[in-house]
Amino acid sequence: MASTARISSVPAPGGATGLRARGRGALLGLAVGDALGAPAESLKPSEIRARWGRITGYVAQEPAGTDDTEYAIFSGLLLARHGSALTPAHVEAAWHEWIADRDEGPFRGAGFSERGTLENLRRGLAAPISAQHRHAWSDGLAMRAAPFGVFAAGRPAEAARLAAIDGSVSHDGEGIYGGQAVAAGVAAAMAGVPTVAVVAAALAAVPDDSWTARSLRRAVTAAHRGERAVRSAVVIGGYPWTDLAPEAVALAFGAYAAADGDFAQSVLTAVNMGRDADTTAAVAGALAGATRGVSAIPPAGAAPIGPVRGRCLPAMAGYHVLDVADLLTPAEDACPSPADFVLAPDGTETAG
Repeated sequence: MASTARISSVPAPGGATGLRARGRGALLGLAVGDALGAPAESLKPSEIRARWGRITGYVAQEPAGTDDTEYAIFSGLLLARHGSALTPAHVEAAWHEWIADRDEGPFRGAGFSERGTLENLRRGLAAPISAQHRHAWSDGLAMRAAPFGVFAAGRPAEAARLAAIDGSVSHDGEGIYGGQAVAAGVAAAMAGVPTVAVVAAALAAVPDDSWTARSLRRAVTAAHRGERAVRSAVVIGGYPWTDLAPEAVALAFGAYAAADGDFAQSVLTAVNMGRDADTTAAVAGALAGATRGVSAIPPAGAAPIGPVRGRCLPAMAGYHVLDVADLLTPAEDACPSPADFVLAPDGTETAG
């Protein structure tokens, strides 16, 4: 794990913001980033510029989230059902109940890791064997990991633990680490700590010598030089697929760091870097939304986000990310004190 990181007592960005506002910001921010980035998915920055110039808002006529938003709702509902008692058996049962055992017709809008997982589950394989497919390193867990940070606000190690349990059905190795980094980062942001401390929490949640940690460090080191530098620092040139978890997670954190947590700049930086743009912008949006709260999301970005349509996961049709956020946060609008948030060398939290 990364070395000890103590987060000093500082005001939350933009003033004190309660957990519910941050939780709503995280999941609405994820959905907005997903919808903004979807048209730019798999494109190069030069291709984005040729089509739209610089993307500064929605470019689709009917902006909507993709599998990133629907799978985040899936994980959020699963977590609301089981909380910290979540087990791999619970996750596996939910995959069967809500996806694998349904007569859903053609399976659309998901990545290779989800397809491989479903094939294994439908063959009767159980976790963790169900995650033994060719794409266990994908960003499919990272895209759905934000709800764990919302639930475990101020407790990044707990958020990372729960994300790993969720991921055990579908991912392994770097795919797990990517999800843990996102969950831990969102959990730290929910406590109102500064951007640098959010990054430190993400790094503390994954092995120091992992590909994920190395990519994340390169991205945030380059962040002050802008999106081109971030992209050059982590993108695997020549590799045909864009859903590598270490790359996508690093691009998202790099965008978030380059924007110093500003919501609009975080997601737009991620979108304009291309690659797996819906996922990188969704993660950047979750981090920034948790940092600044739901009020930081521009109305023009929030307005098109309604209940999901179930295009990828029919069982999720009709759910709204804001309702899921409310399920994961306490009714009392209280915010954990940044002064009490300390990461021990082993990644666990201790009292300040």
